[in-house]
Amino acid sequence: MDSTAPNSSSAAAAAAAAASGNGVQGVAGGDRPEDPSKQNLAQVTGSIQKTLGLLHQLNLNVSSFSSASQLPLLQRLNALVAELDTMQKLADGCNIQVPMEVVNLIDDGKNPDEFTRDVLNSCIAKNQITKGKTDAFKSLRKHLLEELEEAFPDDAEAYRQIRATSAALSQC
Repeated sequence: MDSTAPNSSSAAAAAAAAASGNGVQGVAGGDRPEDPSKQNLAQVTGSIQKTLGLLHQLNLNVSSFSSASQLPLLQRLNALVAELDTMQKLADGCNIQVPMEVVNLIDDGKNPDEFTRDVLNSCIAKNQITKGKTDAFKSLRKHLLEELEEAFPDDAEAYRQIRATSAALSQC
């Protein structure tokens, strides 16, 4: 089999990936990402897809190996090594930070979406605590102003005028 012939297996895999709506944009033709980092990420993703296609082809060649298929097998191995090298070079340009917790979850065979859900739930809980504290301070301020108005009506009015003036100046 000629290594320069179009790869129907990886083309089908790429078409299936595009049809599944996984957010991977094709780099060759079609819409190109405008941001260089997104374009680089799309190239890395395309290289990963190509590598998966090459691995699938290698699996087929190895499972039906005969001495006549040695040359195509070596060509596919060389193509895989070249694609892995390309992928490494493209990946060097990507600056993606993956938390170790996510990597550990994947190593444990768990869904990394669990980590995202836990982080979001934690943020929501902290946000609710902060909102409660803010509401408590607003209530305290209101209560103190009421007490100040009862005890020192002239000073409370002067305070309100100062606050109104400073608020008007800060909006300018």
